[in-house]
Amino acid sequence: MRFASPAACASRLALAIALAAIPAAAVAADATADPTTLDAVQVRAAGIGSLKAERARTPGHVAVIDAEDFRERTVTHMADALRYVPGVWTESGTGGDAIFISSRGSNLDATGYDSNGIKLFQDGLPVTTADGNNHNRFLDPAAARYAVVALGANALTYGASTLGGAIDFISPTARNGVPDEIAFTAGSHGLVAGRTAVGGVSGGIDGRITLEGKRRDGYREHGRQERRGAHANLGWQVSEGFGLRFFAAHVDNDEELAGPLTRAQFDADPYQAQPSAITGNFQLNVRSSRLAAKGAWDIDGRSRLEFGVSWEDQRLYHPIVDKVMVDFDGPGPLQPVEVFSLLREADQRTWGGMVRYSIRLGDHDVLAGANLADTREKGGNFRNDGGRRNGRTALTDKRSDSVEAFVVDRWRFAPDWTLVYGAQGVLTGRDVRSTDVASGARVNARADYTSFNPRLGVVRALTPSSELFASASRLYEAPTTFELEDDVRGSGVLDAMHGTVIEMGLRGGTAAQMDAAHWHWDVSLYYARIRDEILSIDDPSAPGTSLSANIDRTLHAGLEALAGGSFPFGGGAHRIEPLVSVAYNAFFFDGDAVYGDNRLPAAPRYAVRGEAMYRHAGGFFAGPTLDLVGPRYADFGNGYRVGSYRLLGLRAGVDRGRWTVFGEVRNLLDEDCVGVLTVRDRAGIDDALLQAGEPRSAYVGVRVRF
Repeated sequence: MRFASPAACASRLALAIALAAIPAAAVAADATADPTTLDAVQVRAAGIGSLKAERARTPGHVAVIDAEDFRERTVTHMADALRYVPGVWTESGTGGDAIFISSRGSNLDATGYDSNGIKLFQDGLPVTTADGNNHNRFLDPAAARYAVVALGANALTYGASTLGGAIDFISPTARNGVPDEIAFTAGSHGLVAGRTAVGGVSGGIDGRITLEGKRRDGYREHGRQERRGAHANLGWQVSEGFGLRFFAAHVDNDEELAGPLTRAQFDADPYQAQPSAITGNFQLNVRSSRLAAKGAWDIDGRSRLEFGVSWEDQRLYHPIVDKVMVDFDGPGPLQPVEVFSLLREADQRTWGGMVRYSIRLGDHDVLAGANLADTREKGGNFRNDGGRRNGRTALTDKRSDSVEAFVVDRWRFAPDWTLVYGAQGVLTGRDVRSTDVASGARVNARADYTSFNPRLGVVRALTPSSELFASASRLYEAPTTFELEDDVRGSGVLDAMHGTVIEMGLRGGTAAQMDAAHWHWDVSLYYARIRDEILSIDDPSAPGTSLSANIDRTLHAGLEALAGGSFPFGGGAHRIEPLVSVAYNAFFFDGDAVYGDNRLPAAPRYAVRGEAMYRHAGGFFAGPTLDLVGPRYADFGNGYRVGSYRLLGLRAGVDRGRWTVFGEVRNLLDEDCVGVLTVRDRAGIDDALLQAGEPRSAYVGVRVRF
């Protein structure tokens, strides 16, 4: 294979659209285009109501998050923002932006650092690289107005070809109800964070700019972080039915990494750094700049076209393995020799694009679209001398391209019944070249991956505010360049992961009223059989690197539930508002020749997160928070078990419309717990695998709106 040229990418796009458009053509041929009988809801603006309407037509679990909820608590990274999304397990190893993320059992191996398995979007435009990795950075949730989390195959309407689904962060604009504001947060472990945003509307032009900064010492030794960023968008309403929006962002993030600890080190002091993380000065420093443009055209009363393009440049500086010294002659006269160390440096550029066309034809609501991405990364590996380059050891050149085309029809074939059917076409390529500087030896892993992924589901409205859903879908995810680079066969090529998932659930709520109690709930059960799942183990001969291979069969199943309510008393002046998120995970090998039916590591068996807020009509709120996290394994052999833990917290504040102040205490009882762990094949008691979760911490924040 040769890396795809722009012309080849265009031909791939055309072919993928043609493959995925077959069901749409059938719908268009049979549907009656009578605008007087339309009763489907079409998403025409990124408001919370339209996002929930889109969720209601999806036969599976989709979470819609209003970022206004973040203003009442401490949200400094993505794990904080996704706290109440069941099925998504996110934790930070030091409290910084470098997080571990897994959705429905994705990313459960030693290459957790590539954070594959879930595709990130910003305003509908792809942010994740063309090969599916999120290694360098995550989006800042505080810079979002809304977030949509579509788990697993429910990300079909985003075109995402991943096991775990997609997350779309929707930017605040001067037109979507976000005022000018100044926000400030400070607290434990040296945290100081500030944000200011201003914007305005003048006729058909609107604009908004946000400046933000964060500094923290971290709750672990060698966990300092400094981040500075600017985000801006400019909208132009060219005509009544046509608008353009332009986006620009720059983020400069420097983050120290504390590294994992052995069990003995963790028991002695869970907040110390791994000694080699200090001597090797482990860091994850990323400079990223992004430009994007998006257009929306309401063609007529029943059809709409959206399109966009984005470009992002990321510069990575990443010392990650300290010197591994070997004394070959024992106590003899020769000095120990460095046999391995690692500092990665790379310049990565990604072009992305998307197109979405929606049309209502009688009882049919058809959405077709495509994502296009092209990523080029050039860089190299160096020996690491205390965080400084100490001679290049390898040259790397990674190239990947991706086209994901999809079509889905939501057909209201009977009162209260909606049939949802569609398909996705995927064409993606990888070209990974690595040259050893000392020997001149070259390794080149190249492959193309194609797939056609159908989906069939149904939504049954039980009441005006509740519905039952069920679906069956094909899952598919090609390997990342990191996984190809670490293929256990050297220059071999990994197969793509694929499988089938079935899902059913119930969601809804009672009508919200000021003087009456109301509930809302969302419950999903899913069961997936995966073939050729790519799992990686730490390479014992080169710490910090991995060996990847396809596993014949695995099972991913689980229960995801979110429930909340509001209960007034005292004439409506007081309310109690509980909220609980529950996930039960069953991720297993399926009769594997080596691992049998062992559990997959890294993800806890269950995770329960909740709160119970008291709210007064005058704006005061207060209440406890709770975390119950089940046990998990740190190895495929299931010989290294990490126990469960329970955390209590408390938060309170006052929201008076124009201003909000809050205080939050986390881990009130100061329990020691493991947040993130490193996965091995068969782990030993002396292996360094454990990174502590946050100790007792207190934060205060203020937000002023103009």
